[in-house]
Amino acid sequence: MSLLRSAATVSSFTLFSRITGLLRDVLIASAFGAGPLTDAFWVAFRIPNLLRRLFAEGAFSQAFVPILGHVRSTRSAEEVRVLLDRVALLLTFALMLVTLAGMLATPWVVSAMASGMTTAAKQTEFDAAVWMTRLMFPYIVCMSLVAFASGVLNTWSRFAIPAFTPVLLNVSMIGASLFLTPYFETPIYALAGGVMIGGVAQLVVQWAALARLGLMPRYSLRVRQAWQDPIVRRIMRQMVPAILGVSVAQVSLLINTNIATWLRPGSVTWLSFADRLMEFPTALLGVALGTVLLPSLSAAHAKQDHKAYSALLDWGLRLVLLLGLPAALGLALLSDGLVATLFNYGAFSGQDVMQTRLAVMAYSAGLIGLLAIKILAPGFYAKQDIRTPVKIAIFVLILTQVFNVIFVPMFAHAGLALSIGLGASVNALLLVVLLRRRKLYEPGPGWIRFGIKIIPALAAVSAVLWTADQSLDWVALGATPWLRVLWLAGVIFGSALAYFAMLFACGFRPIDFTRRRK
Repeated sequence: MSLLRSAATVSSFTLFSRITGLLRDVLIASAFGAGPLTDAFWVAFRIPNLLRRLFAEGAFSQAFVPILGHVRSTRSAEEVRVLLDRVALLLTFALMLVTLAGMLATPWVVSAMASGMTTAAKQTEFDAAVWMTRLMFPYIVCMSLVAFASGVLNTWSRFAIPAFTPVLLNVSMIGASLFLTPYFETPIYALAGGVMIGGVAQLVVQWAALARLGLMPRYSLRVRQAWQDPIVRRIMRQMVPAILGVSVAQVSLLINTNIATWLRPGSVTWLSFADRLMEFPTALLGVALGTVLLPSLSAAHAKQDHKAYSALLDWGLRLVLLLGLPAALGLALLSDGLVATLFNYGAFSGQDVMQTRLAVMAYSAGLIGLLAIKILAPGFYAKQDIRTPVKIAIFVLILTQVFNVIFVPMFAHAGLALSIGLGASVNALLLVVLLRRRKLYEPGPGWIRFGIKIIPALAAVSAVLWTADQSLDWVALGATPWLRVLWLAGVIFGSALAYFAMLFACGFRPIDFTRRRK
């Protein structure tokens, strides 16, 4: 199967996940608006959601998949099973301890990540955030074990199920918002219950897939023996720095949540909904490419095939620019239409649309950087190089806070989004410079021609988007919501048609971006 087809499979299921996620957020926006209790939920949900990103899309996969791939290619099947048993046991044991400690320390955790809620005037929001955080803390156990299963399934080239299972979380939260709210004195608490139901559902589905492959972990009480396994210890050592190394944008987002709690009420919600829109291109392209590239990069490294290693990175970067640049333009020029059509219902007002739109536009400035990190970081992790991305991440994390000092007084919550985007761009630039210096990546031929050919297509899509932005009042169209949906669909379709038609006219063909998995 070609890598492009594998990436398309992951993207297709991820698209379904993001669509259900948007439906989930539309229902939340309509039912609860952008008020204090909604902010409390997003603060509470930030902890498990952050760790989902760190583990399922970051540190665990980057540390686990290359080592698992090497063991699979050099050891017997039984030795692979023993490794899986020991990693699962140690991971479960550690997570249970972390969850217990987190539930006991929830007030301090919430205070640390949302210090703006500790004031006397916001006691209700703080208490709600503590209650919901405590209820959702065990979600971390579910999602970390889901990440373990995803790493195994991806190594065995079973990409579809890990890409599909996030849908279950969204469906559970939608069901909770529709059917569980009458059973809670504070209706928004039902969302926290939906998160836990979704976590369990994801774990059941992925572990059933492991069972079908004959790879279901066999648990025992031999925790000491598992910890003494040198391969297990190497995975755990790789995980700790990788958490920061591949997820600096998420760490920045956590810090920004804290800062946002000191801004106007609704700021956390505006940023959360803007982040939801950013997840579409980052997940559909960045995460999908990173998921299918890592096993291939690890295999090329094991074979010492330096030419294939560089070519894989080059292929990924070209796809990032080819699809990421029009996505960034879409977020910037169509932000009003996207936010209004998706969220401007019920309690979510026109003012909320404007504030969320500003955050989306700010995020779009760093979209290419966010996408490129998903391609470039595996270039280091496939070689089990943790130190380099960590050093870059620490520098960028500090730089992002400098950006916050500059931009938050100017643009409020949108300044927080802009800081993350600019930080990601610097991160990606430093990664590619060091990959080139170490001769891990050499740009393939035709980059200048590639850039010249893509410019007319970007001009075409910009013209369509700018015309739509100038011609349509998206908030006023809320009086006829289905017409607004049709207009948005038409603008997106017209933009895509203009872009790909111009690409075709400039000589691009799908075969140009097809690579076979080796």
